[in-house]
Amino acid sequence: MNRIAALQFDKRLTPARPDLADERLRGRVAAGRYSAGRMLRVIAPSAPLRREPRPDAPLDTEVLMGDAVTVYADDEGWAWGQIQCDGYVGYLPSEALGEAPEPTHRVTALRTFVYPGPQLKVPPMGFIGLGAAVAVDNIDGNYARLASGGFIFAAHLAPLEAHDPDFVGVAERLLGTPYLWGGKTSLGLDCSGLIQLSLAAAGILAPRDTDLQQAALGERLEIGPDLAGLRRGDLIFWKGHMGAMLDGERLIHANAHHMAVAIEPLREAEARIQAKEFGPIVAIKRLPALGA
Repeated sequence: MNRIAALQFDKRLTPARPDLADERLRGRVAAGRYSAGRMLRVIAPSAPLRREPRPDAPLDTEVLMGDAVTVYADDEGWAWGQIQCDGYVGYLPSEALGEAPEPTHRVTALRTFVYPGPQLKVPPMGFIGLGAAVAVDNIDGNYARLASGGFIFAAHLAPLEAHDPDFVGVAERLLGTPYLWGGKTSLGLDCSGLIQLSLAAAGILAPRDTDLQQAALGERLEIGPDLAGLRRGDLIFWKGHMGAMLDGERLIHANAHHMAVAIEPLREAEARIQAKEFGPIVAIKRLPALGA
């Protein structure tokens, strides 16, 4: 309830619609009925979360294998629910959700194959990407056997409690990944998706969208027009866009100019972005853990 109250009923993050709302909102929002929902997990490699229950509706974000989702309604192949990790609300394909054991490990490779047996020469069953979470039954040689079936090369996994010490290094590994509005996987990313996915690898939970990240992350820096004094990990925000500093001068960001995750001098990026629809930089934030 505290999360919902603090967000002042942001539609992106409030599980309420005219006919149905989260039970915790009873007496605070009007709805035809209320439900506590039920917790399911994403069992597909990833799943699109859309604004409306149809395949051509705008993609708001993506949910990764193992992510928990509170489902309030399931109708005609679409589950309406709230993602546990960042609170986003929307519609997911019902077939992408199911009962699954609590994850124990997270994928640290950009992508890894799932095999029917603990050997590399058998045709894989599919693949999952960076940040996906799985339940491992045991390690069989070089391979981890999954509780859901299948085997993954064990070196591509790490226990959930193990975190990458450098989120910018994670973002660097995604260099060249195509730009995708709403994307949050190693197959396609938008600007805030890149930062959210990279921070998650470092054990830092972040909201999904640029404005929410600007409000929630780090301490505001007062930087002059010369943009001096920046360092690795500083977050740069425009109205509707963001990126992270690779060092004192270069920015890494998923952007529609390159249609990819790219590295470029901040001053060049700032001049181009200011001349277009995003205007000037509106905030620079430093994460305390990285600034120590």
